[in-house]
Amino acid sequence: MRIAVTRVAEKAKDDAALFASFGHEAKIISPLSAELHANIVQQFILAANDRQFDAIFFTSAYPAEVCAPLLSRDIAKTCRITGIGPKTTSVLHRFGIAAETLPSFYSRDYVPHLGDWIDGKAVALPRAAVPNPELIHAIEDAGGIAYEYRLYSLNPTNEVLDIGDCDAVLFTSAYSFRSANIADYGRTLPLAIGDVTACAMREAGVEPAVVGDGSLDGTLSALKNL
Repeated sequence: MRIAVTRVAEKAKDDAALFASFGHEAKIISPLSAELHANIVQQFILAANDRQFDAIFFTSAYPAEVCAPLLSRDIAKTCRITGIGPKTTSVLHRFGIAAETLPSFYSRDYVPHLGDWIDGKAVALPRAAVPNPELIHAIEDAGGIAYEYRLYSLNPTNEVLDIGDCDAVLFTSAYSFRSANIADYGRTLPLAIGDVTACAMREAGVEPAVVGDGSLDGTLSALKNL
């Protein structure tokens, strides 16, 4: 199948090989563009390297790519670092940063993963400037102190996205779905990377043909059973 996938350019470099490994062709469409905020990155790096945090949670690979080269290599000796999935963790490992992997692809599982350990801990969240009050409230309700660093913005491109030559379109987040300017799905199958994205699609009257586990790999695996 030829599958359109909603990605910002900074996150799409490995997509062609991944889709090919499942026998598909990826067509990158970009309803959003990333705008990095260098001053916020610097604030986070200075605070992290000054050992101001007990934990850092990377919710996607892009901020890990930006920050890992600038972090002290021994930071994990005093800070518990977690990546939301194996791709994010592998980026950190590539730069010599020891990190654990969240056992799911949903930030809602971060606090349950840490358990009682989080009580009284300072937790840094280097992430996109997309609201996630549920994550912050969960940290605070568990006794942690959340420090959010909005390293980059995701801005709508407002481009009309052409999916007419594709068999399916895979939405990688609720925000990318809401920002996507698609005039007509035609016979193109809508796919959701996970249940949060699927919920946003259904609220707009679009029923996903496949709902993944929050990862591209999991969504492509689920597509086999369609």
